Amino acid sequence: MTQHPDNPAALKAWTALFHTERSLQDRIEDHLKRAGLPPLDWYDVLRELEVSEHGMLRQTAVQRSTELAQYNVCRLIDRLEREGLVARRSCPVDGRNNVVVITDKGLALGRRMAPVYEAAVAEHVGQHLSLQEAEQLTGILAKLKRQNRNP
Repeated sequence: MTQHPDNPAALKAWTALFHTERSLQDRIEDHLKRAGLPPLDWYDVLRELEVSEHGMLRQTAVQRSTELAQYNVCRLIDRLEREGLVARRSCPVDGRNNVVVITDKGLALGRRMAPVYEAAVAEHVGQHLSLQEAEQLTGILAKLKRQNRNP
């Protein structure tokens, strides 16, 4: 890996990415709120569970896939469980761990949230980027994620 210690553009890029992410997340959260739906993190977890094999993931896998802090994931899953959107079960492979399973109620909520989420992303991101720009941005962000994975 090539090191670039004197790359002031990297700091500018990071600052722009950080501020843009916050701004866009706030706008997308606002769309969900105006539609009477729960926060974006709820959708993120429900979506990860919905697309997973058998609608279940270990809690650590939920944390990895959503990039949420462990303490946030624990509290969020507690809340989703209280709302009947997910259930915790013993892991069939390792009884010491739990898996999180999406319920029918969780599937229904995620499917109600999806069109609002997708429309908000289209409005605040999609209409401002060409297909080529969106693919380029996806590639750049994937590269950063690969290079900065936790061990």
